[in-house]
Amino acid sequence: MTANRKKKTGGSVSYAKYGYFFIAPFFLSFLLFQLIPLASTVYYSFFSYFRDGRKWIGPTFAGLDNYRYLFSTDLPRYLGNTLVLWLIGFIPQILVSLLLAAWFTDYRLNLRGQSFFKTVIYMPNLIMASAFSMLFYTLFADSGPVNSVLRIVGVTQEGAPIRFFASILGTRGLIGLMNFLMWFGNTTILLMAAMMGVDSTLFEAAEIDGCTPRQIFFKITLPLIRPLLVYVLITSMIGGLQMFDVPQILTRGSGDPMRSAMTMIMYLNNHMFSRNYGRAGAVSTVLFLICGVLCVVVMRSLDSDRKEARQK
Repeated sequence: MTANRKKKTGGSVSYAKYGYFFIAPFFLSFLLFQLIPLASTVYYSFFSYFRDGRKWIGPTFAGLDNYRYLFSTDLPRYLGNTLVLWLIGFIPQILVSLLLAAWFTDYRLNLRGQSFFKTVIYMPNLIMASAFSMLFYTLFADSGPVNSVLRIVGVTQEGAPIRFFASILGTRGLIGLMNFLMWFGNTTILLMAAMMGVDSTLFEAAEIDGCTPRQIFFKITLPLIRPLLVYVLITSMIGGLQMFDVPQILTRGSGDPMRSAMTMIMYLNNHMFSRNYGRAGAVSTVLFLICGVLCVVVMRSLDSDRKEARQK
């Protein structure tokens, strides 16, 4: 009887198997829908594999020929276009979001109607990018409402509208404006959450010591929310490098004028449309490596800043 009791109560029960059971669906989904396609993309990037009419050619091992072809053509230019379009939208996005988040979380201002303003600034994030692009295309067309208003107020003359989509500055500016409007609300909410997580006693102590609001913001708030700023930077950078729907619809897939709005994903889409899977895989692999390198650089810079702060 005593031995049976020891068997029942002596050993500890392990629940680890239940943890593996619950996380198994994620790893299976990741394996089937992400890891295997990623490995397949990298694999086919080293092969010549395309469709010529109704005939499939390949896969034939080509080594680095696909990569040499891409870098000998316009791929570096399209990478530059992608980075420029991302920066045009991201720089005002982070500046405006920081300003709004600081205003909304400042207890001294005590702004009224915060719930309403938060809802309004977040609403563009709920609109599909394709619908947003079609709206801007209609608004800024040669015969659109914007040119009509400019003609009425005397800025332009009859028959001489401002051709926003015929200039590099106009096209890139509109793409950056759309990306800014779609994402600054989401960034503001994230930064507000980070600022609200800062201990309020730090601000009170700084005020007692005679710090100005500007000093409090730059010396206390920004350093303490730096991890979330890095998160916003990395996620925005990855999304910017994968920019497709807005310039695709706004330029009707051409990237004009002078292919100044052609992004890497648009270039990838052209190869997928032409069924040149080898070169499409090479473009995807290059984009994956660029995203990985940039993310590592950002994280390393954050770690180096932390080490310097600890040493001081």
